[in-house]
Amino acid sequence: MKLTDETVRGFRVAKIFRENADRVSSIDFSANGDTLISSSDDDSIVIYDCLSGTPKRTLNSKKYGVDLIRYTHAVNTALHCSTKVDDTIRYLSLHDNKYIRYFPGHTKKVVTLCMSPTDDTFISGSMDKTIRLWDLRSQNCQGLMHLTGRPVAAFDPEGLIFGAGVNSESVKLYDLRSFDKGPFATFKLPQDKECDWTGLKFSPDGKLILISTNGSVIRLIDAFHGTPLQTFVGFQNHRGIPLEASFTPDSQFVFGGSTDGKVHCWSTETGAKIAILQSDHPGPIQNLQFNPKYMMMASACTNMAFWLPCVDD
Repeated sequence: MKLTDETVRGFRVAKIFRENADRVSSIDFSANGDTLISSSDDDSIVIYDCLSGTPKRTLNSKKYGVDLIRYTHAVNTALHCSTKVDDTIRYLSLHDNKYIRYFPGHTKKVVTLCMSPTDDTFISGSMDKTIRLWDLRSQNCQGLMHLTGRPVAAFDPEGLIFGAGVNSESVKLYDLRSFDKGPFATFKLPQDKECDWTGLKFSPDGKLILISTNGSVIRLIDAFHGTPLQTFVGFQNHRGIPLEASFTPDSQFVFGGSTDGKVHCWSTETGAKIAILQSDHPGPIQNLQFNPKYMMMASACTNMAFWLPCVDD
């Protein structure tokens, strides 16, 4: 099944889960698309089975809290940030709910965490104005960069370069093998006066970079030249909260949430709005991702919703 404007407009909420007592703070699909993991402000980690559409397991992290949960390459391990005690990143075995390793170093809240798509490298960025590079096999930081403001960061699909958004005004691209030499490209963008950048993602085909904010604007730029391509607007975000936006696996569409519980979809090529979809979310949709392998989408406020295309006869 191919994603078309028509298919996108046909997406409907197929299932709603009420596993959490508080806001879902992050979600991540496994690379094979079979499961989805989520973290919540209620200190719980919920794993969902995407094939059967059921909650699979719930783990608790009462001591450290949990945020920015990310699968590693093994589906039975994950990385997450902490909301209590300190700002150490933790590497968790989901199989027996035990910590494999701790990654200390950040001194303020970690606001960006991204696993390399190809190996054991991961990247983190914090309100302490640093970006750190790590390897899952060592608790020692492999690289440290000092910035002038809040960072957002992500790997490209090949895992060869990473992009860092700094101070909500410039995107810097680094070669992973020689990042200590500084960025090989810097794209300066017009600064958003009303909002801060809160997320950065490469498109699955590696050609585009998506910048999400805590305002009512999402930006799309060319990943090679930094040229501004599209500005996605027309969704609600009155509260200044970070709303996640995501590409579809074919890089043709961008989906984003809103504070009024609607899901918006745009074409990456034309910038046109393709659909506004109604959800049953009682709160702001802060997390939204498209499954990398299956025709489904997940969105979350305090509830989790699974979306599927509804094909009319």
